[in-house]
Amino acid sequence: MNWHDFNCADLPDMPWKNGGGSTKELARWPAGATLDDFLWRASIATIASDGPFSAFENVDRVIALLEGPGVRLTAGDAGIDHALDQPLLAYAFPGEAAVHCSIGGAPSRDFNIMTRRGRAKAEVQGLRRHAAMRMPPQGLVLVAEGRWRISCGDGFAQEIGAGHGAWWHGAEAGALFDLVPLEEQSALLWVAIELQGDDACP
Repeated sequence: MNWHDFNCADLPDMPWKNGGGSTKELARWPAGATLDDFLWRASIATIASDGPFSAFENVDRVIALLEGPGVRLTAGDAGIDHALDQPLLAYAFPGEAAVHCSIGGAPSRDFNIMTRRGRAKAEVQGLRRHAAMRMPPQGLVLVAEGRWRISCGDGFAQEIGAGHGAWWHGAEAGALFDLVPLEEQSALLWVAIELQGDDACP
């Protein structure tokens, strides 16, 4: 398994594709991919004003609130009218939809993962208590609150605190991750990524 740690505080701010905001990119696959040909991309955005989201053709998006009062997402062409105001509760929508975002009176931070439709898909879960999760060949964890111990049966073990996380690829099929909160009010996002078709990992 190839494990890649990250600290959100150390990641640079990048402009949105449409220039309407900024984001911190956590990971992009494969290495060297651009915004036009990635299979998946994970990031954290700070939303400080009303405005449109960037459009991504043939991409599926999943978003989850990390911090702040939340936002309302609307897109008449896609029938979207969703209040993103519950932390760690994932919401999926098509990347090509003309989504407009309205803030809830103060800036919010959200987690985003985008997958190339038909070639990859992602499942996002918010966890607040101990869980044993089937480890996908590719995935990501992000600690939103508190501190967690992450381990698996091959002797791998690591503690990760708030604002830190990791992504991996090449995990052994069928392995289990044991996710244990070490503090009260601990919370993390668990992201399982499945590559499809010719892109699937062996």
